[in-house]
Amino acid sequence: MTITTAGTEVAYTITYLAMTEPPRTAPALPDDVRLERCVQPPVWFFLSLYDAVGRMYEWVDKFAEDPEDLHDFVQHPEVALFVAYRHGWPAGFFQLDWRNPGICDLAYFGLVPEAIGGGIGGTLLRTAIATGWERDGVRRMTVNTCTLDHPRALELYKRMGFSPVRTEEHTRILTRDRDTSQFPA
Repeated sequence: MTITTAGTEVAYTITYLAMTEPPRTAPALPDDVRLERCVQPPVWFFLSLYDAVGRMYEWVDKFAEDPEDLHDFVQHPEVALFVAYRHGWPAGFFQLDWRNPGICDLAYFGLVPEAIGGGIGGTLLRTAIATGWERDGVRRMTVNTCTLDHPRALELYKRMGFSPVRTEEHTRILTRDRDTSQFPA
């Protein structure tokens, strides 16, 4: 067990990735998964998904964001939130951001811990990518991940067709204890 305690400063690397060609095939989610686009989702709903998916990975930045800016982002007409429901509860979500002309940014993507390893992650990511490219005029899709995210995130994005374009080194003070042995395989 490897635990890093809250209050510890840690170094991490952000990798920015891009894709310039849409996928050739559209995926099909399993029959027991329902994907729903949220219409004008309340900020609390977005934050509950953000926390459920990102708690283990130190996703805390949106909680510190100016409430008005966060509201404007979540409810912007060029930003779309999609939730994957399985067995009646949210198994994961993705958020697409088309605010920059010609670009779709996969702003957020992830599964709740209980859904990891359940066979929907790859298909949900392919669905997010296909959905991002469906908008007319998209010439590039972007995403970023960091070394605080799930240890397989970067490789998954690369396998799906994203290529790294740059990296940045950062440090942050952990807000929660971090037990990296708890990451599902």
